[in-house]
Amino acid sequence: MSLIQEAYIGILEPALIDEIEAVALVKTFQSGEIIMDIGQYIKSMPLLLSGAIKIVREDEKEGELLLYYLEKGETCTMSIACCVGNKKSEIRAKAEMETTVAMIPNNYLNEWLGKYETWRNFILNSYSSRMNEMLFAIDNLAFSKMEDRIMYFLKEKVRLTDDRILTVTHQDIASDLNTSRVVVSRILKKLENEDKIVLLRNEIRVLV
Repeated sequence: MSLIQEAYIGILEPALIDEIEAVALVKTFQSGEIIMDIGQYIKSMPLLLSGAIKIVREDEKEGELLLYYLEKGETCTMSIACCVGNKKSEIRAKAEMETTVAMIPNNYLNEWLGKYETWRNFILNSYSSRMNEMLFAIDNLAFSKMEDRIMYFLKEKVRLTDDRILTVTHQDIASDLNTSRVVVSRILKKLENEDKIVLLRNEIRVLV
């Protein structure tokens, strides 16, 4: 079974998967590698086959802000919007770990919308899921305490990696949550004192 079949069987119909396999460019990105960047015209949309992709927004003055993660069997609806409208990307997509994607040329997006019901449902469901994640990110930023945001960030990392020992620095967390390293270090120490985490050298063990 191919990576495309493994990731999308049961989501997309077999005939569509066959078409995807015929036209897709399968690429593997290493952890931290940029898949799609701000200001870039998007020539193809990614279907995630393995690993995870971090989607972030960036402000020249304020830095980056993590919006959400993409996982196996998902796609980035922001890239779809850019494909359809021939617009420049307003987000940055980074490989969170070694990640493999199937890149689909733009011209197939509309063709498959009219041809395959499973593709229409997949795109619509993707829009719905990403919108909910965007709203959660906004609510988290606006209404949650930084301590809660950091704890949620760590738990998401555990879920993605399936490992309670995270290789992540205080600066990494600060960058993703658009705050200062000093604030992150202070809160992490508090969480350690509460027996929620254990701080190691460039690693964090999540206990809860």
